[in-house]
Amino acid sequence: MSRPTGRVLTLLELLQSGGIRTVAELADQLGVDGRTVRRYVDQLIDLDVPVEAVRGRYGGYRLASGYRLPPLMLSDDEALAVLLGLVAGRRGGLMTTADTASETAAAKIRRVLPERLARRLDTVLESLAFTAPPGQFANPDAEVLLTVADAVRHRRPVSIRYTDRDGRRSERPLHAYGIVAHSGRWYVTGMDPEIGEDRTFRLDRIAGARTLPGSFEAPAGLDPAQRMLSGFATAEYRYEVTLRIHGTADQIRARLPAGVASLEEPAPAAGADPATERWLRVELRAENLDWLPPVLASLDRPFVIERPDELRNLVTALADRLASSARQT
Repeated sequence: MSRPTGRVLTLLELLQSGGIRTVAELADQLGVDGRTVRRYVDQLIDLDVPVEAVRGRYGGYRLASGYRLPPLMLSDDEALAVLLGLVAGRRGGLMTTADTASETAAAKIRRVLPERLARRLDTVLESLAFTAPPGQFANPDAEVLLTVADAVRHRRPVSIRYTDRDGRRSERPLHAYGIVAHSGRWYVTGMDPEIGEDRTFRLDRIAGARTLPGSFEAPAGLDPAQRMLSGFATAEYRYEVTLRIHGTADQIRARLPAGVASLEEPAPAAGADPATERWLRVELRAENLDWLPPVLASLDRPFVIERPDELRNLVTALADRLASSARQT
């Protein structure tokens, strides 16, 4: 490949990255003068690549919006980032529709890569090992995800067809505040305008979504992820647990994160160090309690169980088993 041809392809790659590129910027990156840049642009236009000239003080060149360029041009770093992202997303359960979508996408990328780069990337992927098994989660429908995302961006209400964990089906309106990826699943959090309460829904349980007329205002200072985690910590379950734990907020959150428990932190006394250990109130809800005694033991902090009595019995039983094991020789 001649050097001018190589520079034309490099120009195409620079324009693919998006935005307006000035003649001076392009000339600097290509190592040529402005007149040569314009000649290279003319060559791309002759090849039916829709390069647009933007006039004005901040003018330059850009590609026409929505144009898809064959062939796909990726640098070594970009190709590795895309393929690793597909692998990580598939293993983490953060894919839409079937797993075959990520596999076919990876295959298409490999097919258009130079052989040298394809071999290097295959070497990286073949040498990867994971400490956790692949996520075994239901995948959301791509059309549902795109419809909800559009509603979030434009603050438009949507109607969703939802199946809850008990198999009950319903259709309800939703003011969607944001989409959150959490522990291998996709969620949408927002407000149900019919009951005036915040709700969080798993996207894989939404069978269909359609945009409704009108718009809504999102709350000021909205943090969808924190809103969802707070909702998880206060959701209705079989047991309501109240604890007092002596420690710092960071020590407690290491074992009982915001998506599991709510933490009441009283304001420290004037002049006191907020990192000082003190008694903090912890509340959580759970469908079963078996997992909680080992978590409390792993905290290695003094704690008091206020409720329920069943948890006291489980903690005592765990302590007895540990003591018995320790005495064995």
